[in-house]
Amino acid sequence: MDGERQKTQRGFWRLAWERFSCDGIGMASLAVVLCFLIVVILALFGVVAGNWDKEVGIPHAPPDFWGLANPEPPTAVGGAVNPFLPDDAAPMDPPDWDTSVIDPLEETLQKLRESLTVTETGEARRDSLPLGGDRWGRDVLLKTIKGSQTSILVGLTAALLATLLGTLTGALAGYFGGFSDNALNWVYNVLNAIPYLLLILAVAAVLQQRGVPTIVLILGLTGWTGVFRLVRAEYIRHRSREYVLAARAFGAPSWRVMFLHILPNVSHILLVELSLLTVGFIKSEVILSFLGFGVAVDEVSWGSMINEAQSELILGRWWELAAATAAMALLVTAFSLLTDALRDALDPKTRGAKGGAA
Repeated sequence: MDGERQKTQRGFWRLAWERFSCDGIGMASLAVVLCFLIVVILALFGVVAGNWDKEVGIPHAPPDFWGLANPEPPTAVGGAVNPFLPDDAAPMDPPDWDTSVIDPLEETLQKLRESLTVTETGEARRDSLPLGGDRWGRDVLLKTIKGSQTSILVGLTAALLATLLGTLTGALAGYFGGFSDNALNWVYNVLNAIPYLLLILAVAAVLQQRGVPTIVLILGLTGWTGVFRLVRAEYIRHRSREYVLAARAFGAPSWRVMFLHILPNVSHILLVELSLLTVGFIKSEVILSFLGFGVAVDEVSWGSMINEAQSELILGRWWELAAATAAMALLVTAFSLLTDALRDALDPKTRGAKGGAA
């Protein structure tokens, strides 16, 4: 019986892959997601964006898009940048100050002026960067790559935690029923009655810590209810099937029936839910970091970049916000299309219809 079931499962996954490989949009989305994952792995080991926090450009260095544009530096007046003068404005004479008066802040101001053009290692800072610089002169392109590492790792890890919790609780409630079903359904209804954004902010306020592990706990502990509902319904449907009754008749323990007999038959649903949760948690991490409950000060994510860039828009410095939102939009769109393709490929009804036609 086990051999026949394993053969059926192998046939199901092979047929699902054949159906998925025929979906051009799904394959393109998979390629985009894999590219992001490769970049995340390289950034995790420091191969790329290892020095993202190095101040390589002047503060708010404009983007040059790899040499396609070469913006002129702002007009300088008296050694200081004046953004309000046009490019062809005549230089102004310095004011006639009384040189006999000693400025107590002169030494400090001189060091600040030098830091605007020279890094700590003595290297000259660049006037422009491929995607621009932030307020400290750090490369926005490297920040976006490093931010993708944080956001994607948070989304995947939190989705795995939520899927694990939802699967365990849903299996217990759907297979045993009775008191366990009533108790877990009560918890599910209470959590669903609270608005999701308010719930994650409440958990973040209770934990009172910032950082990637805290965000993973917040999202994982609040996002398992959808998986619980689906898994519970599937276990209720499968617990009276013939193969489950046969396993019980042979004396198989409950944990074996739950996780070795029933779980493989609902694994395709878990895969789709995992991808859906990953997309949702990436966006939730951005919201948390934007509101100040996300990553620590010495870390960077897409949400923290958007939070930093919001005050720069009024000054016309749009490149940090554009880079973070463009990267997030590309990944979320690709992940959403990949989820739709997976759902179509793993749909048992579609498999049965094509099998009957064959």
